[in-house]
Amino acid sequence: MEENTQVQYTEDSIRSLDWREHIRLRPGMYIGKLGDGTAYDDGIYVLVKEILDNSIDEHMMGHGRVIDIKVSEHSVEVRDYGRGIPLGKVVDCVSKINTGGKYDSGAFQKSVGLNGVGTKAVNALSTYFKVQSVRDGKTKWAEFEQGVLKDDPKPVDSNEPNGTLIQFRPDPTIFKNYHFIPGFLEEQIWNYVFLNAGLSIHFNGKKYYSKDGLLDLLKRKVDEEEIRYPIIHLKGNDIELALTHGNQYGEEYYSFVNGQYTTQGGTHLQAFRSAVVETVRDFFNTTKSKSYDAADIRSAIVAAIAVRVQEPVFESQTKTKLGSQSVGPKGPTMNRFVGDFLKKELDDFLHKNKETADALEARIKQSERERKEIAGIKKLANERAKKANLHNRKLRDCRVHYTDEKNDLRHNATLFITEGDSASGSITKSRDVQSQAVFSLRGKPLNCFGLTKKVVYENEEFNLLQHALNIEDGLEGLRYNRIVIATDADVDGMHIRLLLMTFFLQFFPDLVRNGHLYILETPLFRVRNKKETHYCYSEEEKLAAIHKLGNRPEITRFKGLGEISPDEFKMFIGEDMRLEPVILNKETHITKLLAYYMGKNSSDRQQFIIENLRVEQDLVREEPLPEAV
Repeated sequence: MEENTQVQYTEDSIRSLDWREHIRLRPGMYIGKLGDGTAYDDGIYVLVKEILDNSIDEHMMGHGRVIDIKVSEHSVEVRDYGRGIPLGKVVDCVSKINTGGKYDSGAFQKSVGLNGVGTKAVNALSTYFKVQSVRDGKTKWAEFEQGVLKDDPKPVDSNEPNGTLIQFRPDPTIFKNYHFIPGFLEEQIWNYVFLNAGLSIHFNGKKYYSKDGLLDLLKRKVDEEEIRYPIIHLKGNDIELALTHGNQYGEEYYSFVNGQYTTQGGTHLQAFRSAVVETVRDFFNTTKSKSYDAADIRSAIVAAIAVRVQEPVFESQTKTKLGSQSVGPKGPTMNRFVGDFLKKELDDFLHKNKETADALEARIKQSERERKEIAGIKKLANERAKKANLHNRKLRDCRVHYTDEKNDLRHNATLFITEGDSASGSITKSRDVQSQAVFSLRGKPLNCFGLTKKVVYENEEFNLLQHALNIEDGLEGLRYNRIVIATDADVDGMHIRLLLMTFFLQFFPDLVRNGHLYILETPLFRVRNKKETHYCYSEEEKLAAIHKLGNRPEITRFKGLGEISPDEFKMFIGEDMRLEPVILNKETHITKLLAYYMGKNSSDRQQFIIENLRVEQDLVREEPLPEAV
């Protein structure tokens, strides 16, 4: 007789979770993906943002002009100088869902969020969490572990200035192998000061401040020598924007709602993109009887837009995409609000600044010429790519993609770009077919520095790569969240790495700016004896492993990815995968960067090599360690 294995559905099957249990059981619902800190949108940065948002909202209400932030590899401290949480509600505000000051519309107008969940999520997902409030000569604090209250003393006297202090340490059982990367936090902090002119943020001892808001943001993002006309900066009630055109490919936008960086855009960005086209078309139609193509108007645009909205509706708890169709319960639609502002202010600006209008039109005409020049080759290349996609030997695809918005695994969607049959074979055999894909290169790719986008279509490998990623017309359809360059750790591998980075920076810089490009770190050595095996990523790790194992262990030097067996490789691209993000910071100007590293006969590069050249007899030699062959 067959055994009945069905689970009984009874009253005992129904379970109620308290607030902290639910957050810890389903953290992705509250902070998006978890991650280890190697991606700008990993959960540990969302935790910092949730705390900072409360301090920013205090500043927006006119309380506190300075915020102090201290971040180490594993802990965070944020101190603002606002009004401070009412002392009798210090515990409730960080440990009771749907408790906060932002439900009272008289206390907070147009804030980032409702403050019903964010701080509580940080509390529940931290091994240590402390909240302290100072108000009018009194202070009160409370300490928690994983959301459980551990210390709750009564208020005492204090001579500290008013405000709120939050300290927390993310839980390593949830955020495995995590560490904070200052570059990601720095970008977040710059955005806060750009959106709150007059606010000073002190981050690990460095001051961040902006006087001119989004104008300063674009000045930081673009090289003055590469823009076609001075940045246009326009401000109105609940809206601010800055825009210019450069020499890069694609469109580059920075959009914000109530101080929140909406990395995935939303209705306000859609309205802006449409309004720019309509306004520019109308302006030049009046004077030149010429209607330009929308793609030519927006090509090479660099712009930032910030709006303030009452009761914003975001498409997720992490607030990366605005869903609101209007600027308030009784306000105009987003399209009309943004469109009316641009039609008046941008049109007026272009009429008053003929040189800027002429430079804008020249850039549009250049984009039009470039588009028509590659139209023929683009059509043929796309037809070839469609045929190749049916039997694309270069791509070993996965099942889940970044575009699958309802799938929890979408953030894990990864494309490894590797070179050579052996390396591709090792990754292909050991990958997770659900979320990891492999694209195989044939030898070294073309150095595309200084070439036009025509080469992307003429070069079969580049064309197939852009189709595999689905980024020909922008990042909206990007199929993989992480694009990982996986090459050997030797001279040839480094060269291939540089050539691929040049390709992305030259033609798809948004892919890099938005934190999708990574370098895979693989072990250089295997150190083992009969009981233990250690994989080492540096000489220092190798020496530490040798010291630990003692008695002349076996040491193997991996000269290429193909030498690592599929069974071993599985460990290096799984949960403990080490990725180095490619980050563009303030000082990074793409054209200058590529000219230095990838240009021909670069005198600066030659001089650097000469000044840093070491000959063998200059090197300090250590006694060689025995290594297994």
